[in-house]
Amino acid sequence: MQRREFLTLSGMGLAGLMLPHSRLIAAEQLLEPGDVARKKVLADAALATAKRLGASYCDVRIGRYLNQSVITREAQVQNVTNRESWGIGIRVIVNGAWGFAATHQQTPAAVKAAVEQAAAIARANASIQTRPVQLAPVQGVGEVSWKTPIRKNAMAVPIQDKVDLLLSLNAAALNAGANFINSTLFLVNEQKYFASSDGSFIDQDVHRIWLPFTATAIDKSSGKFRTRAGLSSPMGMGYEFLDGDASGKIALPGGITAYRDSYDPVEDAIAAARHAREKLKAPSVKPGKYDLVLDPSNLFLTIHENVGHPLELDRVLGYEANYAGTSFATLDKRDAGYRWGSERVNFFADKTAPGSLGAVGYDDEGVKTKRWDLVKDGILVNYQATRDEVHILGETESHGCSYADSWSSVQFQRMANVSLAPGKTPLSVADMIKDVENGIYIHGRGSYSIDQQRFNAQFGGQLYYQIKNGQITGMVEDAAYQIRTPEFWNACSAICDERDFRFGGSFFDGKGQPGQVSAVSHGSSTTRFDGINIINTARSLG
Repeated sequence: MQRREFLTLSGMGLAGLMLPHSRLIAAEQLLEPGDVARKKVLADAALATAKRLGASYCDVRIGRYLNQSVITREAQVQNVTNRESWGIGIRVIVNGAWGFAATHQQTPAAVKAAVEQAAAIARANASIQTRPVQLAPVQGVGEVSWKTPIRKNAMAVPIQDKVDLLLSLNAAALNAGANFINSTLFLVNEQKYFASSDGSFIDQDVHRIWLPFTATAIDKSSGKFRTRAGLSSPMGMGYEFLDGDASGKIALPGGITAYRDSYDPVEDAIAAARHAREKLKAPSVKPGKYDLVLDPSNLFLTIHENVGHPLELDRVLGYEANYAGTSFATLDKRDAGYRWGSERVNFFADKTAPGSLGAVGYDDEGVKTKRWDLVKDGILVNYQATRDEVHILGETESHGCSYADSWSSVQFQRMANVSLAPGKTPLSVADMIKDVENGIYIHGRGSYSIDQQRFNAQFGGQLYYQIKNGQITGMVEDAAYQIRTPEFWNACSAICDERDFRFGGSFFDGKGQPGQVSAVSHGSSTTRFDGINIINTARSLG
């Protein structure tokens, strides 16, 4: 595991599970049903109070956030936690300004007090605000519900079964040559009720799952060690994701098995141990220009950092600069028809894709989710924006990408599932590799670095294979590719077709101050980039 990944899991990641006003609960309590009628009573109390106080708009988010984590190392269970957080967040517009307040007390009196606090904050904000909030209209939908389409609720699976799964993959990796292995199962269930003065009362039940692990192999004679992390993606699915169904697997060149909508963690752990051993003996890469063949398990992070984030409108406008700055993709570039990539490059944002981490029926402003284009035929055409931002783009309908990570956090613009559309003509990964004379085939997420405008970046991976004259000749190590965002995407020369399309994703994507986390997927098929600079990360500068 790279240092940055470790910090993500141990810092931002685990912090994401430490919800405000949360409590540890028994596993059985994770299955207790929510009371929609009770939530409606509390929402009605908030909306009535907001109207009495002169608010021109009010929305209420009543959330029950459930998290479970099982953490293991080798033959030991290190921790099991079940956590619940329950509360109410209220947002109002008074005198043209926003105000927000929240409470963990589930009574009409506490809700009314929170509305009064939010209204007072709005009035204070209005006294220094230069122009009023401008909300894109939303038609109220009445009482509706939406659920992640799961087949097996992961929260209902006994803890012992989850422990057995993790320990079995650990044992399999150790038996296959790993010296150490750690594995974790993260489960999230967000039970969210949204009500607004627009006339919407939306009940949603959102599920996510992730099983990351890292296998380590050591050369005891030299002390050298290498790791290989799991190659699966976190998903917006139930426990069925871990069933290892053969239909969810893809056999790739080099003997790699990729996973689409079904994951076999034991199989992957065995492969990880073998790969970690191979990496100990792999030669160090020779730096220079190569044609890159990037698997979706690697390319998703490049899409996330150098397409998804720079096309968040709040970063473009300079409203948001936390977690790696603002954006080079300013509005004048869109207006000028800026060429983001080659003509085969098409990026789209989508909050509806089944199985994706960001899929919901409605966002946290009550906007029905959708799909829209960001880059079309290589040309920048749009951004990601919320109700109070889209008028800046000359649009009248929100993109539906508002999110808050808890009831106590104010919702704001968060990245949708941003994906690279698959190629339009039939092309397999094997056929793509056949046309590469001097290249590197990269799998998995590695260390990375980005600048404060998302223009320059560097990305590593988990596995690197040398390609010579259309053939994979063996594994190499210590590689990272350097890019300038538009040059990189303009170097895109081929994209495999939809048969290879797969999601990667970030379970704990950080943004904002105070920081919030969200989960987001990025889909692509294996993609080729010509003439990309590869550096050797093991070189010493003396």
